Amino acid sequence: MIQAPVRIGIVGYGEVGKTFTRGLLGQSGVSTVCAWDLKFDLPAHRDAELDHAAHHGVTACTSVQDLCAQSDLIISAVTASSTLAVAQQAADFIRSGSVFLDFNSASPGTKQQAAAGIDARGADYVEAGVMTSVPPYGIRVPMLLGGAQAAPLASMLNGWGMDATAVSEKLGVVSAIKMCRSVMIKGLEALVIESYTTARAYGVEDKVLPTLQETFPSIDWAQQGAYFFSRVAQHGQRRAEEMRESARSVEEAGFAPLMASAIADKQQWVADQSKSGAFKGVGNSAPWQAYADVLLTSAKRPTAT
Repeated sequence: MIQAPVRIGIVGYGEVGKTFTRGLLGQSGVSTVCAWDLKFDLPAHRDAELDHAAHHGVTACTSVQDLCAQSDLIISAVTASSTLAVAQQAADFIRSGSVFLDFNSASPGTKQQAAAGIDARGADYVEAGVMTSVPPYGIRVPMLLGGAQAAPLASMLNGWGMDATAVSEKLGVVSAIKMCRSVMIKGLEALVIESYTTARAYGVEDKVLPTLQETFPSIDWAQQGAYFFSRVAQHGQRRAEEMRESARSVEEAGFAPLMASAIADKQQWVADQSKSGAFKGVGNSAPWQAYADVLLTSAKRPTAT
C-alpha cells in the first residue's frame, strides 16, 4: 500500500475530476496533484482547461504515460464507456506498488477486466462506487470501495476528508451495488421526464402532480422534477453510458435488461437534444416545465433526411 506523502494523478478533468483535484490539493499527506484529459489536446478546449488547471495549482500532464510516471495514486474519473480503455492504457505505464482507484460507473465484469491489467503490473486496483451526486458534497461524497486494498485505502482517503467505506475485498461487489442503484435513480429520472413531458403535452400536469404528491407526500414532485430534468439535460450523455453499463450488469446476472436499456435510450435522447443546443437559454434553476417545453418542441421538429 502506498505511503504518504502521496502524489495523486486524476485521469478525467471534468466535473468530478475538477472537484477532487481542488479538494485534495493541500491535504496533509498529499504532495502533488496532476491531471490528464483528452481535452488538453483539443484546440477548442485546450487553453481553457489548461488555464483552469494552472489557476488551481494542478499540474497538467501531457499523456497518461506522463501522469502514471508522476503518480502513486491514480484516480480514473472518466465516462462509463471509457472505463476499460483508460484502465488498459494506464496498465501499460503504471508503476508497481501504485494504486489505481476507479471511480467510474461500470458493470462488475467491466471492472474485473479493468483490474486484470493493473494487477498484472504489480499495482493495486480498487473499485469505487460514488453513491450520489458529487457537486453538493465535493470530496465528501459518500463512496464504497472494493478490492484487496480497499480497507487501507479507505483509511487514507478518510484522512483527507473524504467519506469512503470499504465493503468487500472481492472486486465486482461495489459495482453491483452501484449499478443496481443506478437502475432505480436513472430510471426515476427517465420516468419523470417521460411522464411530466407527456402530461405537459396533454395539459394535465396540474392534475397529475398532485396525485403523486398524495401518494408520496415526502417528495416535492415539482422541485424534484426540476432537478431531474436539469441533471439529465446537463449530464445525459454520461447517464446514458452509465445505464448501458447497468444493462450489461443485468445481462451478467442472467436477465434481459429491458428496463435498463430503455432508460439508457431515454437518457440518450435528452442528451442528444442538449448537444443540439435545444436547452440553450434554459437555466439550471429553471422549472421543469421549461425543459419539458423544449423536449416537446424537439419531438415535433421534422427529422432531416
